[in-house]
Amino acid sequence: MSNSTDEMLILFNSTKRGRKSESEDEENKDRLNDIPDSILLHILSFLKAKYAVRTCILSTRWKDLWKLLPTLVLHEQDFSSDFVYWLLTLCDGSVALHGLDVKHLGFIHHYRLERIVKYAVSRNVQRLGLTVTCDNEHVLQCIFSCQTLTSLKLTVYAKSSFSENTLFPTSLNLPLLTSLHLGHFSFSANGNDRAEPFSSLNRLNSLIIQNCTLSDAHILYISSATLTNLTVHNHTRDSYSIELSSPNLSAFTFMGVPSQQLSGSNLSSLEQVNIDAEIRTVEDANIDLETSLNYPMCPFILLSWLVELANIKSLTISASTLQVLFLIPHLLELKLNSLSSLKSLKVKQVPLSQ
Repeated sequence: MSNSTDEMLILFNSTKRGRKSESEDEENKDRLNDIPDSILLHILSFLKAKYAVRTCILSTRWKDLWKLLPTLVLHEQDFSSDFVYWLLTLCDGSVALHGLDVKHLGFIHHYRLERIVKYAVSRNVQRLGLTVTCDNEHVLQCIFSCQTLTSLKLTVYAKSSFSENTLFPTSLNLPLLTSLHLGHFSFSANGNDRAEPFSSLNRLNSLIIQNCTLSDAHILYISSATLTNLTVHNHTRDSYSIELSSPNLSAFTFMGVPSQQLSGSNLSSLEQVNIDAEIRTVEDANIDLETSLNYPMCPFILLSWLVELANIKSLTISASTLQVLFLIPHLLELKLNSLSSLKSLKVKQVPLSQ
Protein backbone atom coordinates (compact mmCIF):
# COMPACT_ATOMS: atom_id res chain seq x y z
CA MET A 1 0.00 0.00 0.00
CA SER A 2 3.00 2.28 0.44
CA ASN A 3 3.54 1.96 -3.33
CA SER A 4 0.05 3.34 -3.88
CA THR A 5 0.91 6.31 -1.69
CA ASP A 6 4.13 6.93 -3.63
CA GLU A 7 2.16 6.88 -6.88
CA MET A 8 -0.31 9.31 -5.39
CA LEU A 9 2.47 11.76 -4.49
CA ILE A 10 4.00 11.43 -7.97
CA LEU A 11 0.58 12.16 -9.44
CA PHE A 12 0.32 15.24 -7.24
CA ASN A 13 3.65 16.61 -8.45
CA SER A 14 3.01 15.82 -12.12
CA THR A 15 -0.39 17.48 -12.15
CA LYS A 16 1.07 20.60 -10.56
CA ARG A 17 3.72 20.77 -13.31
CA GLY A 18 0.94 20.35 -15.88
CA ARG A 19 -0.95 23.35 -14.53
CA LYS A 20 2.12 25.50 -14.73
CA SER A 21 2.72 24.67 -18.39
CA GLU A 22 -0.91 24.44 -19.49
CA SER A 23 -2.87 26.30 -16.86
CA GLU A 24 -5.66 27.06 -19.31
CA ASP A 25 -6.28 23.36 -19.93
CA GLU A 26 -8.87 22.06 -17.47
CA GLU A 27 -7.94 18.50 -18.44
CA ASN A 28 -4.79 18.85 -16.36
CA LYS A 29 -6.44 19.88 -13.10
CA ASP A 30 -5.15 18.46 -9.81
CA ARG A 31 -6.86 15.10 -9.68
CA LEU A 32 -5.93 14.65 -6.03
CA ASN A 33 -8.46 17.31 -5.11
CA ASP A 34 -11.20 15.01 -6.42
CA ILE A 35 -10.29 12.24 -3.96
CA PRO A 36 -12.41 12.32 -0.77
CA ASP A 37 -10.65 12.74 2.55
CA SER A 38 -11.86 9.33 3.67
CA ILE A 39 -9.92 7.60 0.86
CA LEU A 40 -6.79 9.67 1.46
CA LEU A 41 -6.92 8.83 5.16
CA HIS A 42 -7.34 5.16 4.35
CA ILE A 43 -4.21 5.26 2.20
CA LEU A 44 -2.24 7.17 4.83
CA SER A 45 -3.23 4.61 7.45
CA PHE A 46 -0.88 2.10 5.80
CA LEU A 47 2.10 4.40 6.34
CA LYS A 48 4.11 4.61 9.52
CA ALA A 49 2.85 7.62 11.45
CA LYS A 50 5.99 9.69 10.94
CA TYR A 51 5.65 9.50 7.16
CA ALA A 52 1.92 10.18 7.30
CA VAL A 53 2.57 13.38 9.24
CA ARG A 54 5.11 14.55 6.65
CA THR A 55 2.37 14.80 4.03
CA CYS A 56 1.28 18.02 5.76
CA ILE A 57 3.78 19.92 3.56
CA LEU A 58 2.00 18.98 0.31
CA SER A 59 -0.66 21.67 0.39
CA THR A 60 -3.05 23.58 2.64
CA ARG A 61 -5.57 20.77 2.35
CA TRP A 62 -3.04 18.27 3.73
CA LYS A 63 -1.87 20.47 6.61
CA ASP A 64 -4.16 18.94 9.24
CA LEU A 65 -5.37 15.84 7.43
CA TRP A 66 -3.06 13.50 9.36
CA LYS A 67 -4.72 14.54 12.63
CA LEU A 68 -7.80 12.57 11.53
CA LEU A 69 -5.96 9.29 10.89
CA PRO A 70 -8.18 6.32 11.81
CA THR A 71 -5.14 4.02 12.14
CA LEU A 72 -1.74 4.76 13.66
CA VAL A 73 1.41 2.72 12.99
CA LEU A 74 4.16 3.44 15.54
CA HIS A 75 7.38 1.46 15.11
CA GLU A 76 10.93 1.61 16.44
CA GLN A 77 12.14 4.81 14.81
CA ASP A 78 9.12 6.76 16.02
CA PHE A 79 10.33 6.39 19.62
CA SER A 80 13.75 7.94 19.03
CA SER A 81 12.41 11.31 20.22
CA ASP A 82 9.21 12.68 21.69
CA PHE A 83 7.41 12.26 18.38
CA VAL A 84 4.93 9.66 19.69
CA TYR A 85 3.77 11.81 22.58
CA TRP A 86 3.58 14.92 20.40
CA LEU A 87 1.47 12.93 17.94
CA LEU A 88 -0.94 11.71 20.61
CA THR A 89 -1.39 15.25 21.85
CA LEU A 90 -2.22 16.75 18.44
CA CYS A 91 -4.38 13.99 16.88
CA ASP A 92 -8.11 14.66 16.90
CA GLY A 93 -9.36 12.72 19.92
CA SER A 94 -12.98 12.99 18.83
CA VAL A 95 -12.36 10.59 15.92
CA ALA A 96 -12.71 6.87 16.71
CA LEU A 97 -9.42 5.02 16.43
CA HIS A 98 -9.94 1.98 14.21
CA GLY A 99 -6.44 0.60 14.70
CA LEU A 100 -3.19 1.11 16.59
CA ASP A 101 -0.04 -0.90 15.79
CA VAL A 102 2.91 -0.41 18.15
CA LYS A 103 6.20 -2.23 17.71
CA HIS A 104 9.10 -1.35 20.01
CA LEU A 105 11.51 -4.17 20.87
CA GLY A 106 13.89 -1.89 22.71
CA PHE A 107 12.90 -1.54 26.36
CA ILE A 108 10.02 0.87 26.86
CA HIS A 109 9.30 2.37 30.28
CA HIS A 110 5.93 1.46 31.73
CA TYR A 111 4.72 5.05 32.07
CA ARG A 112 5.24 5.67 28.35
CA LEU A 113 3.49 2.47 27.36
CA GLU A 114 0.68 3.24 29.79
CA ARG A 115 0.09 6.58 28.13
CA ILE A 116 -0.15 4.97 24.69
CA VAL A 117 -2.52 2.25 25.89
CA LYS A 118 -4.82 4.63 27.75
CA TYR A 119 -4.89 6.93 24.73
CA ALA A 120 -6.01 4.06 22.50
CA VAL A 121 -8.72 2.95 24.92
CA SER A 122 -9.99 6.53 25.31
CA ARG A 123 -10.46 6.73 21.52
CA ASN A 124 -12.47 3.49 21.42
CA VAL A 125 -9.79 1.52 19.60
CA GLN A 126 -11.06 -1.51 17.65
CA ARG A 127 -7.85 -3.21 16.50
CA LEU A 128 -4.84 -3.06 18.80
CA GLY A 129 -1.40 -4.56 18.23
CA LEU A 130 1.43 -4.25 20.77
CA THR A 131 4.82 -5.89 20.28
CA VAL A 132 6.94 -4.48 23.10
CA THR A 133 9.60 -5.17 25.70
CA CYS A 134 8.53 -4.04 29.16
CA ASP A 135 8.56 -5.11 32.81
CA ASN A 136 5.16 -4.09 34.14
CA GLU A 137 2.10 -6.17 33.30
CA HIS A 138 -0.15 -3.76 35.20
CA VAL A 139 0.19 -1.31 32.33
CA LEU A 140 -1.81 -3.71 30.17
CA GLN A 141 -4.73 -4.18 32.54
CA CYS A 142 -6.96 -1.52 30.97
CA ILE A 143 -6.69 -3.36 27.63
CA PHE A 144 -8.45 -6.41 29.02
CA SER A 145 -11.59 -4.42 29.81
CA CYS A 146 -11.80 -2.42 26.58
CA GLN A 147 -15.40 -2.61 25.40
CA THR A 148 -14.65 -1.69 21.77
CA LEU A 149 -11.83 -4.09 20.89
CA THR A 150 -12.53 -6.56 18.08
CA SER A 151 -8.92 -7.62 17.40
CA LEU A 152 -6.04 -7.81 19.87
CA LYS A 153 -2.43 -8.81 19.27
CA LEU A 154 -0.16 -8.73 22.33
CA THR A 155 3.46 -9.88 22.30
CA VAL A 156 5.28 -8.85 25.45
CA TYR A 157 8.96 -9.66 25.84
CA ALA A 158 10.57 -9.58 29.27
CA LYS A 159 13.39 -7.13 29.92
CA SER A 160 15.71 -10.00 30.87
CA SER A 161 16.03 -13.46 29.35
CA PHE A 162 15.86 -14.80 32.91
CA SER A 163 12.48 -13.20 33.58
CA GLU A 164 9.26 -15.18 33.47
CA ASN A 165 6.50 -14.56 30.97
CA THR A 166 3.99 -11.84 31.72
CA LEU A 167 1.04 -13.22 33.69
CA PHE A 168 -2.21 -13.21 31.72
CA PRO A 169 -5.33 -12.16 33.67
CA THR A 170 -7.77 -14.84 34.78
CA SER A 171 -10.79 -12.71 33.86
CA LEU A 172 -11.47 -10.68 30.72
CA ASN A 173 -14.13 -8.18 29.76
CA LEU A 174 -13.83 -7.96 25.99
CA PRO A 175 -17.39 -8.43 24.70
CA LEU A 176 -16.65 -7.66 21.01
CA LEU A 177 -13.33 -9.47 20.61
CA THR A 178 -13.22 -11.90 17.67
CA SER A 179 -9.45 -12.23 17.05
CA LEU A 180 -6.76 -12.76 19.73
CA HIS A 181 -3.01 -13.24 19.25
CA LEU A 182 -0.90 -13.72 22.39
CA GLY A 183 2.88 -14.04 22.59
CA HIS A 184 5.03 -14.83 25.64
CA PHE A 185 2.29 -14.91 28.27
CA SER A 186 1.80 -17.25 31.19
CA PHE A 187 -1.66 -18.63 32.00
CA SER A 188 -2.57 -19.41 35.62
CA ALA A 189 -5.08 -21.87 37.04
CA ASN A 190 -8.56 -20.84 38.11
CA GLY A 191 -8.47 -22.51 41.50
CA ASN A 192 -7.55 -25.97 40.15
CA ASP A 193 -4.96 -27.59 37.94
CA ARG A 194 -6.53 -26.15 34.79
CA ALA A 195 -6.04 -22.75 33.16
CA GLU A 196 -9.07 -21.54 31.24
CA PRO A 197 -8.25 -17.98 30.11
CA PHE A 198 -10.61 -17.63 27.14
CA SER A 199 -13.96 -18.90 28.40
CA SER A 200 -15.46 -15.41 28.74
CA LEU A 201 -14.76 -14.45 25.11
CA ASN A 202 -18.18 -15.17 23.63
CA ARG A 203 -17.34 -13.99 20.10
CA LEU A 204 -13.83 -15.34 19.71
CA ASN A 205 -13.25 -16.66 16.20
CA SER A 206 -9.48 -16.80 15.77
CA LEU A 207 -6.88 -17.59 18.46
CA ILE A 208 -3.08 -17.62 18.11
CA ILE A 209 -0.89 -18.68 21.05
CA GLN A 210 2.83 -18.10 20.63
CA ASN A 211 5.42 -19.39 23.13
CA CYS A 212 3.04 -19.22 26.07
CA THR A 213 3.50 -21.15 29.31
CA LEU A 214 1.45 -22.25 32.32
CA SER A 215 1.75 -21.09 35.92
CA ASP A 216 0.28 -23.23 38.75
CA ALA A 217 -1.46 -25.41 36.17
CA HIS A 218 -0.79 -28.45 33.98
CA ILE A 219 -3.72 -28.17 31.57
CA LEU A 220 -4.60 -25.38 29.17
CA TYR A 221 -8.32 -25.70 28.55
CA ILE A 222 -9.60 -23.96 25.42
CA SER A 223 -13.37 -23.94 25.47
CA SER A 224 -15.25 -21.80 22.97
CA ALA A 225 -18.47 -22.28 21.05
CA THR A 226 -17.44 -19.70 18.43
CA LEU A 227 -13.76 -20.53 17.83
CA THR A 228 -13.07 -21.68 14.25
CA ASN A 229 -9.29 -21.19 13.84
CA LEU A 230 -6.59 -22.12 16.37
CA THR A 231 -2.84 -21.68 15.86
CA VAL A 232 -0.16 -22.71 18.34
CA HIS A 233 3.52 -21.71 18.05
CA ASN A 234 5.71 -23.43 20.62
CA HIS A 235 9.45 -23.26 21.25
CA THR A 236 9.21 -23.53 25.04
CA ARG A 237 10.24 -26.36 27.34
CA ASP A 238 6.78 -26.65 28.91
CA SER A 239 5.15 -30.05 28.53
CA TYR A 240 1.60 -29.23 29.63
CA SER A 241 -1.58 -30.62 28.09
CA ILE A 242 -3.95 -28.76 25.78
CA GLU A 243 -7.60 -29.76 26.02
CA LEU A 244 -9.96 -28.54 23.31
CA SER A 245 -13.70 -28.19 23.60
CA SER A 246 -14.65 -26.15 20.56
CA PRO A 247 -17.53 -27.59 18.52
CA ASN A 248 -17.05 -25.15 15.62
CA LEU A 249 -13.27 -25.45 15.32
CA SER A 250 -12.51 -26.08 11.64
CA ALA A 251 -8.76 -25.40 11.36
CA PHE A 252 -5.81 -26.16 13.64
CA THR A 253 -2.22 -25.12 12.90
CA PHE A 254 0.89 -25.99 14.89
CA MET A 255 4.46 -24.76 14.42
CA GLY A 256 7.43 -25.58 16.59
CA VAL A 257 8.34 -28.28 19.11
CA PRO A 258 5.48 -30.73 19.80
CA SER A 259 5.95 -31.03 23.56
CA GLN A 260 2.32 -30.57 24.63
CA GLN A 261 -0.17 -33.39 24.83
CA LEU A 262 -3.31 -32.66 22.80
CA SER A 263 -6.79 -33.96 23.44
CA GLY A 264 -10.23 -32.87 22.36
CA SER A 265 -13.91 -33.43 22.75
CA ASN A 266 -16.69 -32.27 20.49
CA LEU A 267 -14.34 -31.61 17.57
CA SER A 268 -16.52 -33.02 14.83
CA SER A 269 -16.18 -29.88 12.70
CA LEU A 270 -12.36 -29.95 12.63
CA GLU A 271 -11.37 -30.58 8.99
CA GLN A 272 -8.06 -28.84 8.26
CA VAL A 273 -4.85 -29.54 10.24
CA ASN A 274 -1.45 -27.99 9.43
CA ILE A 275 1.67 -29.16 11.26
CA ASP A 276 5.21 -27.82 10.96
CA ALA A 277 7.07 -29.68 13.72
CA GLU A 278 10.72 -29.63 14.63
CA ILE A 279 13.01 -30.71 17.42
CA ARG A 280 16.51 -29.52 18.19
CA THR A 281 19.31 -31.48 19.78
CA VAL A 282 21.88 -30.36 22.30
CA GLU A 283 24.46 -30.27 19.51
CA ASP A 284 22.64 -27.71 17.32
CA ALA A 285 20.97 -25.54 19.96
CA ASN A 286 21.86 -23.95 23.26
CA ILE A 287 19.36 -25.89 25.37
CA ASP A 288 19.72 -27.24 28.88
CA LEU A 289 19.69 -30.87 29.97
CA GLU A 290 16.11 -30.76 31.24
CA THR A 291 14.85 -29.62 27.87
CA SER A 292 16.91 -32.15 25.93
CA LEU A 293 15.53 -35.00 28.05
CA ASN A 294 11.98 -34.04 27.03
CA TYR A 295 12.73 -34.11 23.31
CA PRO A 296 12.73 -37.94 22.89
CA MET A 297 9.01 -37.86 23.71
CA CYS A 298 8.17 -35.29 21.02
CA PRO A 299 7.82 -37.78 18.12
CA PHE A 300 5.45 -39.92 20.18
CA ILE A 301 3.45 -36.85 21.20
CA LEU A 302 3.18 -35.83 17.56
CA LEU A 303 1.95 -39.29 16.62
CA SER A 304 -0.66 -39.15 19.38
CA TRP A 305 -2.04 -35.96 17.81
CA LEU A 306 -2.72 -37.79 14.57
CA VAL A 307 -4.53 -40.49 16.53
CA GLU A 308 -6.54 -37.93 18.49
CA LEU A 309 -7.51 -35.91 15.41
CA ALA A 310 -8.76 -38.98 13.61
CA ASN A 311 -11.67 -37.48 11.66
CA ILE A 312 -9.92 -34.64 9.82
CA LYS A 313 -10.32 -34.41 6.05
CA SER A 314 -7.24 -32.38 5.10
CA LEU A 315 -3.70 -32.62 6.49
CA THR A 316 -0.74 -30.45 5.50
CA ILE A 317 2.65 -31.19 7.02
CA SER A 318 6.18 -29.97 6.48
CA ALA A 319 9.14 -32.15 5.57
CA SER A 320 10.60 -31.56 9.03
CA THR A 321 7.41 -33.02 10.54
CA LEU A 322 8.09 -36.26 8.70
CA GLN A 323 11.63 -36.22 10.04
CA VAL A 324 10.31 -35.95 13.58
CA LEU A 325 7.86 -38.81 13.06
CA PHE A 326 10.55 -41.06 11.61
CA LEU A 327 12.45 -40.84 14.89
CA ILE A 328 9.88 -43.34 16.19
CA PRO A 329 11.40 -46.83 15.99
CA HIS A 330 9.69 -49.12 13.47
CA LEU A 331 7.18 -46.42 12.51
CA LEU A 332 6.26 -48.08 9.23
CA GLU A 333 5.30 -51.24 11.04
CA LEU A 334 2.66 -49.51 13.13
CA LYS A 335 -0.95 -50.05 12.14
CA LEU A 336 -3.12 -46.99 12.72
CA ASN A 337 -6.87 -46.82 12.31
CA SER A 338 -6.94 -43.02 12.45
CA LEU A 339 -7.25 -40.60 9.54
CA SER A 340 -9.77 -42.81 7.81
CA SER A 341 -11.70 -39.70 6.64
CA LEU A 342 -8.62 -38.06 5.12
CA LYS A 343 -9.19 -36.76 1.57
CA SER A 344 -6.14 -34.53 1.14
CA LEU A 345 -2.54 -34.96 2.28
CA LYS A 346 0.16 -32.43 1.38
CA VAL A 347 3.83 -32.36 2.27
CA LYS A 348 5.66 -29.04 1.97
CA GLN A 349 9.42 -28.72 1.66
CA VAL A 350 9.45 -25.23 3.15
CA PRO A 351 8.13 -24.14 6.56
CA LEU A 352 4.36 -23.58 6.62
CA SER A 353 4.90 -20.01 7.77
CA GLN A 354 6.43 -19.03 4.42
